[in-house]
Amino acid sequence: MASLLEKVGILISANLHYMVNQALQANSLAVVDEYIRRVEDNLEALEDAAATVGGEAKTLRRKQKEFEAKAEELDRNIDIFLNEGKDQLAMAAQSRYNTMKRMADQYEEQASAQEAEFQKLLDARLKLEAKLTEVKQERVNLEAMLQLAKSKEATHQAISAIGDVSTEAVGMDDIKADIQRRLDKAEAQGEIDAGKLDKQMAEVLETNELEQQLAARRARLGMASSATGS
Repeated sequence: MASLLEKVGILISANLHYMVNQALQANSLAVVDEYIRRVEDNLEALEDAAATVGGEAKTLRRKQKEFEAKAEELDRNIDIFLNEGKDQLAMAAQSRYNTMKRMADQYEEQASAQEAEFQKLLDARLKLEAKLTEVKQERVNLEAMLQLAKSKEATHQAISAIGDVSTEAVGMDDIKADIQRRLDKAEAQGEIDAGKLDKQMAEVLETNELEQQLAARRARLGMASSATGS
């Protein structure tokens, strides 16, 4: 699981500008297409891992509640046995209660760990999906730029063959400058989009924190959590 998150982290942090420059130098979209394929493969792996971990977390949480229910019943029985003077039964029930309580605590710890891992996978998927959208959009722009460069090169060759204009009139410097201007605009738009994503993620994290604070307050007041089952 850690290795998957590490690979996803590398993909998320990939330098899009460097990737575009490589594509321009090679005059090919192959490097971008390979990156998109890798992202899509890892997205599929993330979804499968998240489903597995999320299912395990639910199983562990259910086990915890089962043992907690058994412990609560034993706790009540211990008091009854003591009130009736049945010390041997109370002792046996206390021993079993200790076991049930220990099992419940262990399942609670395991469930919490799996739930934390599940959230990491969901967060990674969200970031990777955003990166994929950004790269696919940039691919469209890059394809148009490469096609423009090819068209200008063809025009330059045709005019040069006729001899009506010099090589400098439709030179590669103009092509590079035009491509670079479009790259700069696309990069700026990417930074804007990234800012929007960071803001959305911050809002989600703030909402989760508020919900956790309210849940803790309800627990302290002995109120049933309104988020149960959601």
